[in-house]
Amino acid sequence: MSKKILFIGLGVMGYHMAGHLSKQFHTLVYNRTASKAEHWLEAYQGQSLSEFSEIPDDIDCVMTCIGDDNDLRDMYLGDRGILANLPYGTLVIDHTTASAGVARELNECASNLGVAFVDAPVSGGEQGAINGQLTVMCGGEIQDYERAETYIQAYAKSCKRLGEVGSGQLTKMCNQIAIAGLVQGLSESVYFAQKAGLDPQAVIDVISKGAAQSWQMDNRHKTMISDEYEHGFAVDWMRKDLGICLEEGRRVQAKLPVTALVDQFYADVQDLGGHRWDTSSLLKRLQK
Repeated sequence: MSKKILFIGLGVMGYHMAGHLSKQFHTLVYNRTASKAEHWLEAYQGQSLSEFSEIPDDIDCVMTCIGDDNDLRDMYLGDRGILANLPYGTLVIDHTTASAGVARELNECASNLGVAFVDAPVSGGEQGAINGQLTVMCGGEIQDYERAETYIQAYAKSCKRLGEVGSGQLTKMCNQIAIAGLVQGLSESVYFAQKAGLDPQAVIDVISKGAAQSWQMDNRHKTMISDEYEHGFAVDWMRKDLGICLEEGRRVQAKLPVTALVDQFYADVQDLGGHRWDTSSLLKRLQK
């Protein structure tokens, strides 16, 4: 418990990630909505900060898991931001799913202040965060990544460095691109089974034992068949992520036709009122 760390952003993922860390490290927390930090302290041992000027001089690592590029800039930059209040040599690990560009921007600012930076978006959803079974994709200098691993292992089943800063975010984009196509394919498969007069559960029982098997199929088919979507990774969040993928695709001249199409399908789900439905709600769009 000798290492002192600060976790910023106690949302769906961060709440549980910080909880795992508190079992191994002296953990401080910060959240823009102070009541969430108070709620966290009822469940875990630690202390909260009300502003970044309260960051102690002996802090070793700061982790963030917040909204998007603009939130990151608001939190990190400026005289009252995170970076301006960190002692020389602090390690920063950003778990936010954001653009590779903002990761590089924050890294440059951090480096100028003698602060190490690792971009480390995660995959595994809320259940993965609860169980400490997240997959973490990292970008940064080798020595900084090795230092970051010490903390990340508290809530991850897999952690890997993919290259320099920004590589973690680029890998998360690959992850979301792959998921988008998988969920659309699964939705069409279940929909086709229903329209063809088959028992969709029986169909999944068979095809999940073969080459069609996927995490999405194993973990989402039952709720899809039951028309239940008030859970999981929200459509709004997926559209944010796919927007990042498509923007980066344009920048590097990568063609992403299926990703662009599925992004529009998710816009249709939003029009149905499914902003906070799980991403598997693509089936709902087909059934309307």
